[in-house]
Amino acid sequence: MAENGTPVRNVVVTGGGTGIGLAISTRFAEDGHRVTIVGRRREVLRATAEDLRTTRGLDITPVVCDLADPDDVEAVLPKLPDQVDVLVNNAGSRELAVGAGPHGVLARWRGDFERNVLTAVLLTESLRDRFTTDGGRVVTVTSVAALRGGGSYGASKAALHAWNHSLAAQLGPQGVTCNIVAPGTVAGTEFFGSRLNEAEVTRRAGRTLVGRVGRPADVAAAVLFLASPEAGFITGEILQCNGGELLGR
Repeated sequence: MAENGTPVRNVVVTGGGTGIGLAISTRFAEDGHRVTIVGRRREVLRATAEDLRTTRGLDITPVVCDLADPDDVEAVLPKLPDQVDVLVNNAGSRELAVGAGPHGVLARWRGDFERNVLTAVLLTESLRDRFTTDGGRVVTVTSVAALRGGGSYGASKAALHAWNHSLAAQLGPQGVTCNIVAPGTVAGTEFFGSRLNEAEVTRRAGRTLVGRVGRPADVAAAVLFLASPEAGFITGEILQCNGGELLGR
């Protein structure tokens, strides 16, 4: 049994090596579940797994995969659990390619679609037959940008909202719930890089209703709730985890 008295579950977290994904993976592992983290960067995943093993005694399995590449996804399936109780689609990033004219536009839009949509859709569709009946959970991490705007990045995250509605309808009959967590600004991740300096944190905190930006642990807590047995009657929903940043001031 896990720490909270529930059965031990197989949890797969994409983008689980840093930031929000790391916080999610750590929480599940601390609760006693079997956690597999998936991502592109081999050394980052290995370092994360080793650090959690040596400093906290947590056993996390790293699996390297380019989730936007269908061949890579197919090749990695034997390394993933035969039964998946919880899938957290957290992998994603912003395409930083720049360039003038339609070629530059294409690079940004295609890059954001591949990084944020395909990384979730290809793995989820490939694991459909492995989801636990009457208790499986799919939780996808998107962004407040899907609802406030944000060019190609926001559009790619909004695409996940539409996809999740269909996924929830398709998997609901087998007892699998599918939900979204939409964070706002979260400090302590690689997403913003040097752009999130002290002045920018203050500015973004002022857009919230609680006077601060988010932390990875805030998003992890929301994900764990939607993955819990208590959330079994919630599906097809978007849980705002942004301190009211969506509403602004």
